[in-house]
Amino acid sequence: MKDKIKIFLDSDLLEKYLLGTTDDQETLQVERYLALYPEVRETYNELQDNLETFVKLHAIKTPEGLKNKILARIKSENASRRKFFRYAMAASFAAVMFAGASYFLWNQNQSLQEENVIVNNKIELLKEDMRLELEDVRNQFIVLNNPQTKRYNVKGNKNAKELKAVAYINPVKKLSYINVKNLPHLPEDQSFQMWAEVNGEMINLGIIDEFVGKEKLLALPYAEKAVSYITIERKGGNPTPTVDNVVAKIDY
Repeated sequence: MKDKIKIFLDSDLLEKYLLGTTDDQETLQVERYLALYPEVRETYNELQDNLETFVKLHAIKTPEGLKNKILARIKSENASRRKFFRYAMAASFAAVMFAGASYFLWNQNQSLQEENVIVNNKIELLKEDMRLELEDVRNQFIVLNNPQTKRYNVKGNKNAKELKAVAYINPVKKLSYINVKNLPHLPEDQSFQMWAEVNGEMINLGIIDEFVGKEKLLALPYAEKAVSYITIERKGGNPTPTVDNVVAKIDY
C-alpha cells in the first residue's frame, strides 16, 4: 500500500490537479486518493500552501487608481481570467519545478564528481600498495634463493634468551630481510621494536611482534656497515630506541 501511495506522490497528478490541468480520469483518481489516504491530503495541503506563498512573494502591488477598473474587468472576463490564471500558475509552477530539478541535478553531479575523485584516489592508492607488495615479494624471493645471500643467525641477550631470528643479507642486490622465528613472552605493557642505523641515522622499523613466524620476513634498510637492533619498549612502541633495553644486534 505504501508503495502504491509513493508511486502516486512521485507522479505530477497532485500538481496538475492543483492547477486544474487534469483530465476527467485523472481528476477522479486524485480525488479518490485524497479521500482515502491522509498522506496524500497532507501533501496536497502543503502544495496549496507553497503555491499560495509563491504567489504572494511574486505579487506586484497595483496603483490604487486601477483597483476598481481591474476588479470590474475581472468580473466581466471571469471565465477567460480563470483560464489565464491557471496557465500562468502552471507556467510559474513549472518554472519553480524546473529550477529545483536543475539545482538537484547540478548538486547530484557535483556529488558524483567528488565521489569519482575519491574512488579514483583509492584505486591509485590500492594500485601503489599492490605494486609495493609485489615488489616486496619479488625481493624476498631473490634474497632467499640467491646464492650470494649471506645468512646470519641472531640470538637475544640475557634479557631475551628465547629470541631467535635469521637475517638475510644480499650485498649484490643490496637487499636485506630478517625472519623473527621466536620472541620471549613480555608483560602486556611492553613490545619488541626493530631499529636500523643507516649512515648515522636511526630508523624506526616498528613493532615486530606481528612478524613472528616461519614465513614472515621484515625488510631491513640496506647500507654498508648498517646495524639493526631489537629493543624492548612500552606497548605501542617509542619514537626513539631505549639503549638500555637492546636485546639483539645485527651487523651487516
